[in-house]
Amino acid sequence: MAKLIMYSLATCPTCERARNALRERGVDFEERIVDDNPEWWDDVFRLSGQDTVPVFVHPDGRVEVGFEGELG
Repeated sequence: MAKLIMYSLATCPTCERARNALRERGVDFEERIVDDNPEWWDDVFRLSGQDTVPVFVHPDGRVEVGFEGELG
């Protein structure tokens, strides 16, 4: 079963809020911390057309930039 993918930065406050909220809500997600893999930065830009995180890829393929109206 596909799960939510979250692209983030390790030190991004918005990403931290998103990470905590997803865990509190019991959402099964895979976090891709772009600090750890430069290729994931390429994914962020390809998916969103922007150089900002968090970026979420939902199981249905929908891409969402930011968390609750905030960008990192």
